[in-house]
Amino acid sequence: MARATGVDADIENLARLSGGANMESSAFGYAGEAYVLRRSPSLEFMAGRPNQHAVEAAVVRAAFEAGVKAPEIIGEIIPEDDIGTGYVMRRVVAEVNPVKILSAPPPSLLGDLARELGRIHKIDHKALPELDEVTPASVLATLKNSFIGYGGDRPIFAMAFRWLEDQIPGPVDPVLIHGDFRMGNVMVDANGLAAVLDWELVHLGDRHQDLAYGCINSWRFGHIEKPAFGCGSLEDYWAAYEAECGVPVDPARFRWWHVYCTLWWGVCCLQMAQIWRSGMDASLERAVIGRRASETEADLLMLLEDDAPENERGPIAIPDPEPVRRSGEPSAVEMMEALAAWIEKDVKPKADGRDRFMANVALNALGMLKREAEAPVLIHDKALSEALLAGEQTIATPGLFTRFKTETLAKLAVDQPKYSALAAIQKKWRA
Repeated sequence: MARATGVDADIENLARLSGGANMESSAFGYAGEAYVLRRSPSLEFMAGRPNQHAVEAAVVRAAFEAGVKAPEIIGEIIPEDDIGTGYVMRRVVAEVNPVKILSAPPPSLLGDLARELGRIHKIDHKALPELDEVTPASVLATLKNSFIGYGGDRPIFAMAFRWLEDQIPGPVDPVLIHGDFRMGNVMVDANGLAAVLDWELVHLGDRHQDLAYGCINSWRFGHIEKPAFGCGSLEDYWAAYEAECGVPVDPARFRWWHVYCTLWWGVCCLQMAQIWRSGMDASLERAVIGRRASETEADLLMLLEDDAPENERGPIAIPDPEPVRRSGEPSAVEMMEALAAWIEKDVKPKADGRDRFMANVALNALGMLKREAEAPVLIHDKALSEALLAGEQTIATPGLFTRFKTETLAKLAVDQPKYSALAAIQKKWRA
């Protein structure tokens, strides 16, 4: 800090911040000012990542100088510091929790988000360090390989891959892409957007990737009726973006990237399961996230329904499950109910912090197991997935979309009964 600020003082109140699944962030005081250190613990940890911290810092500096509400970088870690790699930013104090922000967003928020994206996309990337350039074809091929590597046996994902391949948009002039622009990676105060965070996935590509990414339902945090970031309409969002950068939004390209980004998150959930199985991260939390793939299956069906056969859109007949009556010794379901009750009544009240959070994760996991034991749902079908990937079956295959709707309603009710899409599709699809 002395090297960066020219002032010799002691570091005060150093504290690790929450969040940051890939990088560490710590707040501290120095010479009466507040700062945040963003770092990785070692050079080995950064191996294979798309951007090293020197590149990331250069982009963040350029964004700040271009008027983007990016953090102001004060200094960078050098090898002689022997604390890994990273940089120090001036601290911004504002809310980052999407649930709190979206419960009462400031009136300007949607326009602020559109404005910041417009400013990012206008930055002259030719003056920046060399960045990876992606195209729809390149990212789709990479994601498809990942899906196949994780089993390739979810037919709805396979159907979405085939749709994306059939609808792939043509080339465009690349712009600077933030790569992770969504609620959860922005800070907001009473005046609106206060900071844009997490620039580690920055690259060059189609502006519609950034435009669509923050609009997938998983990043709306329950506000499914507000398709732009969970806080407004697409029409208002696009108009504000066009007013900032003078480039119109192409609805067809936006839709393609919206489907792609939704599918991307679903494949990420499969990746979480693979990481858990490998032992790289054996946490219960990682395993539970792996079960969120069914969320994106529901979202994909809603996004693609207009392309299904006309007679398979809208309501379908779905029988209600038969009530389960039990007697005799406790069943597996009842044992899970007993275990959940013990966690709820005896464990959770005595826990705090991380332990209390994990008690809720355990309750969520037990709820999944209980519901699945009561109404088993089979959603893995390797042969059908391969047929869809090969184009032997498509979204237009008679009866297929209706089957997917029926199975997805059942699977999502098991995995995530509180997910916003479940209520929406039950209202839309139940006859």
